[in-house]
Amino acid sequence: MDTVSENRCFGGTQGVYTHASKATGTEMTFGLFQPVEAKDGPVPVLWYLSGLTCTHENAMMKAGAQAWAADHGIALVFPDTSPRGTGVADDDAFDLGQGAGFYVNATQDPWAEHFQMWDYITDELPRALFKRFALDEARQGITGHSMGGHGALTIAMSFPDRFASVSAFAPICNPMESDWGQKQFAAYLGENTALWEPHDATFLMREQGFPGPVLIDTGTADQFGDLLKTEALAAAIATRRQPATLRMQPGYDHSYFFVSSFMEDHVAFHADAMYGVAA
Repeated sequence: MDTVSENRCFGGTQGVYTHASKATGTEMTFGLFQPVEAKDGPVPVLWYLSGLTCTHENAMMKAGAQAWAADHGIALVFPDTSPRGTGVADDDAFDLGQGAGFYVNATQDPWAEHFQMWDYITDELPRALFKRFALDEARQGITGHSMGGHGALTIAMSFPDRFASVSAFAPICNPMESDWGQKQFAAYLGENTALWEPHDATFLMREQGFPGPVLIDTGTADQFGDLLKTEALAAAIATRRQPATLRMQPGYDHSYFFVSSFMEDHVAFHADAMYGVAA
């Protein structure tokens, strides 16, 4: 693992690191904020998964999460959204290929060689982080925006014993029924829709739910509202009687202005859950 940069940030350190990934077969980059408490021992960790077209840098620079994480003594992980490089398959469309990994393991050519983002996020990167940094594996939360919200919800419901809490900003809630999902799942996973189900938050909510607290914020003026399918997830939450808070925020769109406006709430939400878990 190589250090790209480390900067003093709210008393802690905002770092950027690269490492060779066996899962993707590429070099991967991630950001990690460590609060000052990490000098004294492992701290809780909040994963932030970004959306379409983003790298590790977007949320790290725009979400304003470090200030609130520092207040609670929480580390933040900002992974990239896909493998990258000249030898990695890509597409001219912004919502497929590099920058659009959708947090799945691709099985179809030309994507299968490198687009193994599920394994990277759920297995390889966590192992590398907990080996190198002072992070408390027993206290984890996960959040994300848009495509990253989809990833956060599906990963949390697939690993319910790992995460104390899950939240999302304007998540893609029902990708099996959306153009943001059907296109990508067909390309990455093929036409067998049974393979899509583990990556659809609405399906997972109906089938199994999540044992911890759930928080979702979406703006009423979100320009991609028809693609997000928030109503489908809300219906699944209600049908399952899943304890959850789903807020439609008046006038907010899909941008990082929206994300940063409610980041304090989300970090505090995860802090409450993670500090409630025995060390």
